[in-house]
Amino acid sequence: MTDILALFSDPATWVALLTLIVLEVVLGIDNLVFVAILSNKLPADQQQRARRVGIGLALGLRLILLLAIAWIISLNAPLFDLGLVGPASEHGAPVFETAFTGRDLILIAGGLFLVWKATKEIHHAVDPDDSGEMLDKKGHVAITFGAAIAQIAALNLVFSIDSILTAIGMTDDIPVMAVAIVVTVAIMFLAADPLAKFIEHNPTVVMLALAFLLMIGAVLIADGFGVHVPKGYIYAAMGFSVLVELLNIFARKRRERAKAAGAAPGAAH
Repeated sequence: MTDILALFSDPATWVALLTLIVLEVVLGIDNLVFVAILSNKLPADQQQRARRVGIGLALGLRLILLLAIAWIISLNAPLFDLGLVGPASEHGAPVFETAFTGRDLILIAGGLFLVWKATKEIHHAVDPDDSGEMLDKKGHVAITFGAAIAQIAALNLVFSIDSILTAIGMTDDIPVMAVAIVVTVAIMFLAADPLAKFIEHNPTVVMLALAFLLMIGAVLIADGFGVHVPKGYIYAAMGFSVLVELLNIFARKRRERAKAAGAAPGAAH
C-alpha cells in the first residue's frame, strides 16, 4: 500500500497515467464501434445487456491479461520464421517480416475476422435480398444473444492484447496500467449506449462504421505481417470521415425542416 501511495505521489506517474488513458480510449474506439454495430442487430430488449456484457468482458480480459503480463510479453518472441526473402525497401530491409510472433498471429486472425465480418455486413446492406440469411422485423440479419457475445468476446481478445502491449510500452508500473484500463472501460460504458443509438438512428453512419472496421481489420493484418501503419493516420482519417458525415446529417436535417416548414402552409388549406 505504501509503495502504491509513493508511486502515485510522483507527478511523472500522473503524466504517464493520463497519456495512457488517452491512448487506451483511442484504441477502445474500434472495440466500441464493433460492440455497437453487433448489439444493434439484437432485439431491443437485449441490446443494452449485450453492450454491458461485451464491455464487461473487455474489462475482465484486460485485467486477466495484465496479471499474465509475463505471458503477454512472451508473445513478442518469434515462434517461427518462414525464411522467405521479400522485396526490399529503399533502406534495404524486407518489406514483410518472415518471423512471426504469437502477437502477429493473433493480430492476423483478428484482422481476418474483422474483414470477413465487415464485408459480410456491407454486402447485406447493399443487397439484403441476396444475403441468403434469416432477417428480423427490422430487416437486419437475425443473430442470437449468445452468438453476439461470442463474436464480441473474440474481438475483445485481440483488442485487449493490443491494449496491454500498448500499456507495457508506456509504463512498467502495473498499478498505473490497471487504473488506466478501469478508467478507459468506464468511459466505454458511458459512451456505448449513446453511440449505439446514434448509429441506429442514422443508417448512413452504419456503412461508415463498417468501412472503419474493414480498414481496421486490414491494418491489423498488415501489422501482423510487420507492416506498421502509424495509428495517428488511421484515426485522423476516421475523424475526418466522421466530421464529413456529421455535416451531411446536419445538412439533411436542415433540408427536412425547411421542407416541412414549406409544406405546413399548404397543409392548412
